[in-house]
Amino acid sequence: MCCAGICPLCKIPGGRKVADRIYDIGIVGGGPAGLTAALYARRAGRSVFLAEEALPGGQITASPAVENYPGVRSMDGIAYAACLREQVRALGVEPTAVRVERVCDEGKHKLLLSADGGQRCRALILATGSRYRRLSLPGEEELTGHGLSYCATCDGAFFRDRRVAVCGGGNSALTEALFLSDLCAEVFLIHRRDRFRGETYLLERLRARANVRILTDCRIVALDAARPLSGVTLEQGEDRTRSHLALDGLFIAIGRIPGTEAFRTLVQLDDGGYIAAGEDCRTSCAGVFAAGDCRSKPLRQLVTATGDGAVAATAACAYLDGVR
Repeated sequence: MCCAGICPLCKIPGGRKVADRIYDIGIVGGGPAGLTAALYARRAGRSVFLAEEALPGGQITASPAVENYPGVRSMDGIAYAACLREQVRALGVEPTAVRVERVCDEGKHKLLLSADGGQRCRALILATGSRYRRLSLPGEEELTGHGLSYCATCDGAFFRDRRVAVCGGGNSALTEALFLSDLCAEVFLIHRRDRFRGETYLLERLRARANVRILTDCRIVALDAARPLSGVTLEQGEDRTRSHLALDGLFIAIGRIPGTEAFRTLVQLDDGGYIAAGEDCRTSCAGVFAAGDCRSKPLRQLVTATGDGAVAATAACAYLDGVR
């Protein structure tokens, strides 16, 4: 708990004010989890304040095609996000373009603090997602969705019978390489170290696959700039020998960064920095719930994000009704 009542940390500097209106439910994050939470909360008759610092829709807007969401055969990620935004707006929720820098627990209310001032709500849903760690190479952003992906579960089917690579050395990278080896003609696993951080049994399964080639002590130092991606430049060994690897697709699996830093003093986080909350989406702080990719969970997909949003909103409504 950050504080009970207004503490010195919660004072609004520079003449910025706390809004007079108190909302039933505040939602931080306007991706699929946050928008679904807003949808369920409004359908339950609750007033909703939805804060999103960027364009509402979240990371799904970067996906060229959504094909693994139940009931949607294929849809552009931007189109999906637009449909969800309009559905929420039709219920009277207009996302507020603001970055929530800190949340203070006042007991009965949660105070959301931003550069513009403060906003109080009676219950709070944190749906700030996570972002993929990037290689930080020129052209990476432009190639995302055009041969470069961060999720084999999401995009692997687009590369069936093609030649792909996975970059990374942890369990996520090993699992993605195994998944792709069932779909793709050839899979390269590229790791910058000579030892893997992932579990041995996963590595042994990969080594047993005839269509998998493992490259260690190897770094990707450049991406072919033309869209779609056609290959990468590698540096390998002590002498950093350079070579070109022709590819149809590249999957980067070097971890995620959860968007939870602003809530470190409000709720308990796990070792990875994700909000510790179970399938009921309840956090360690009464009246605060976590939904989507910022929550500690085994699978981060569109379908689990929207599911979390529905669960978190329902749990927040029950909290407001006095059900614990």
